Amino acid sequence: MSVAYIISNASAASGILPVLAALYNYKHLDKVLKIAAAFFIISFLSDLVQFITAVSGVKNNVPIIHLFIIISILFFGAIYYHAFFKPFLKKIIVILSAVALLIVIINIIFIEGIWEYPSISNTVLSVLLIFFSLAYFYELLNRQEFVHIEKQGLFWINAAVLFYFSLNIFLFMLFRRIISMHQTDYYIIHNIVNIIANILFAVGLLCRPQKTTLYQY
Repeated sequence: MSVAYIISNASAASGILPVLAALYNYKHLDKVLKIAAAFFIISFLSDLVQFITAVSGVKNNVPIIHLFIIISILFFGAIYYHAFFKPFLKKIIVILSAVALLIVIINIIFIEGIWEYPSISNTVLSVLLIFFSLAYFYELLNRQEFVHIEKQGLFWINAAVLFYFSLNIFLFMLFRRIISMHQTDYYIIHNIVNIIANILFAVGLLCRPQKTTLYQY
């Protein structure tokens, strides 16, 4: 049993961590974190379906990944829409999410197709969420309220989003080349990053709501 195989299985299993955290702390989750919790449950179910189809002998379960990318855009669009405070940023979230969704649908129909790995769609999703996460950090650090950001659940979730997509975007972009060169061991990077991200997601969902104090200049 290779190290890559063990890490791959650990990566798949780590998806249960944010689900367990959400179930344990559900009554303390605010609206945004409840949306996030629903997403992580769907994410875990998606991974489970991919695993079941793979062991059942289904040769191509890539359509599940295409569908999950669409779900990711919708859910993260909703998460960041409710997370941001400024109305113009909320409008930007809606516009960019709609544009990303349109590109993904065009990619499914006209470019890569539903049976090919969605390298373009994953790259679009990565660019979108890297932008959202950086914008959220900027707004969070410029609020006129005193908050312990390390105690904010969305801080950890946002950090995980930035960490995961920043490190994996190049793997998504070059996935076909990696596969064609039979360099599948490079995907171990994704699996390690995924494990760490799921741990951060779980930490975020275990956070309790914190009181904020208006900061006077």
